Amino acid sequence: MKVAIIDYDAGNLRNVERAAQRAGLDTVTTRNAEEIRAAKALILPGVGAMKDAMAHLDAYGLTPLLREEVAKGKKLMGICLGMQALYDVSEEGGEVPALGLLPGRIALFPEGTLKIPHMGWNTISDLKGGLFTRGLENKFVYFVHGFYVPTNTYTAATTDYILPFSASLHKDNFYATQFHPEKSGSVGEEILRNFINM
Repeated sequence: MKVAIIDYDAGNLRNVERAAQRAGLDTVTTRNAEEIRAAKALILPGVGAMKDAMAHLDAYGLTPLLREEVAKGKKLMGICLGMQALYDVSEEGGEVPALGLLPGRIALFPEGTLKIPHMGWNTISDLKGGLFTRGLENKFVYFVHGFYVPTNTYTAATTDYILPFSASLHKDNFYATQFHPEKSGSVGEEILRNFINM
């Protein structure tokens, strides 16, 4: 099954590509519409600011294409900023409209006793949905983010840093992780395999 990793100049493309290949996925890294349409599943990675990410997705004509492919039932996995981009709007850099595949807003962590951005290894818990096989509860995964998705109907895993937040999401044919599977070793590779094998 060919998996298209969406190339919109995100900083972690090659890391995602290498981790996906280690996990046994057959990947192509592309922004070509025909390759994206031909793929059986999509991965939307992301590191950086929402405003820049959406500007690149728009400039390459990927925003309507991703919406169209998801509407047809194609599987999509968002990673980090790619997860946040699934929502209506982000507060990062003002009010930034995102892909609008899920209702809600992405918020900045409140200032408190812990450093922002949240950077490093944390556990995932309250696991639901197909990305998580038995034995992944309380495993450590790697996070780098200053904005978060509040827990909601589609939360498939949680992590607590300053407050409980969505570490993963699942709704119909799309899935997402706030953490970076490509930086999470064998746990991350197992999650990437689970995405394809569902």
